[in-house]
Amino acid sequence: MGNKIIGLGNALVDVLIGLETDEPLYELGFNRGSMNLVGRDKHEEISVLTEGLEYSYVSGGSAANTIRGLASLGVDTGYIGKIGQDNVGMHIENELTEYGVEVRLRKSDSPTGQCMVLISPDGERTMATFLGAAVEMDSCDITDCLFDGFDILHIEGYLIQNKELIIESVKKAKECGLKISMDMASYNIVVDNKEFINDLIVNYVDIVFANEDEAIAFTGMEPEKSLELIASICEIAIVKLGREGAMIRSGERIIKVPAADPDADVIDTTGAGDLFATGFLFGLTRKYDLETCGIIGSLIAGKVIGNVGPRINSEQWIELKEVLSVNNLL
Repeated sequence: MGNKIIGLGNALVDVLIGLETDEPLYELGFNRGSMNLVGRDKHEEISVLTEGLEYSYVSGGSAANTIRGLASLGVDTGYIGKIGQDNVGMHIENELTEYGVEVRLRKSDSPTGQCMVLISPDGERTMATFLGAAVEMDSCDITDCLFDGFDILHIEGYLIQNKELIIESVKKAKECGLKISMDMASYNIVVDNKEFINDLIVNYVDIVFANEDEAIAFTGMEPEKSLELIASICEIAIVKLGREGAMIRSGERIIKVPAADPDADVIDTTGAGDLFATGFLFGLTRKYDLETCGIIGSLIAGKVIGNVGPRINSEQWIELKEVLSVNNLL
């Protein structure tokens, strides 16, 4: 695997909302743990229902979370997305640049997208995404030069509503010699797009990340059988199991990686999968074996669940880097 990684995803700002109960989810008709694409009206309804609750804002988007994490570990990174020509879009661009990410952003007159992350008292997150400018990115925005100098393209499953964009991106990336990494992103997206996702993996994707729910939704089987099926159509398959750690399979080799701290307090699971991918892909850039890649992924994911939002703070990054250095992994 190569050393430079570029992400492709929906460029969004996450609005993190701590729920006192799950009642707002029922009123909105959302399943716990789901990702829901919403229009402007539903976006405003959520704002009304959650008025008075504690909010915080942070630049988000699944692939962007993974890429920021990789940049924090010193990996050369890039990011492709579409933003509005507004203060929110400027915030996303400036922040990625500050992390050292090479931004290859497209611009639109529409507002920058937002993802409202509804955090249940037990840390489960349910997402309602108003894509705004992000949804306007299309196959015409994807040119060969976007992938120049990179070795891996990491894409998020949330883009699957735009099938032409996904196909054009992976085709061009493959033509440029890149490996393709994909995070399935959300079980309800998988349920609605199983055939397309299967064809995408068979024809283009080398590395697949799925959590337990996504793996079951894709295969109809329990995690171990799901891992076997996914690994039969790609080079490396990873199924994340929360407190139970993760399973990795490549060919006939199966690796089980424990969670870094199975008894850790879970404040918010937002970004845990994204940061697991950060650690795993970081390991690949260093040409570590798959077990080591998984251990690094679990270690980093274990930090983010103790925070609200998909970020690891600077003090935690220092601690992580110390652990990696002590084990000769940085």
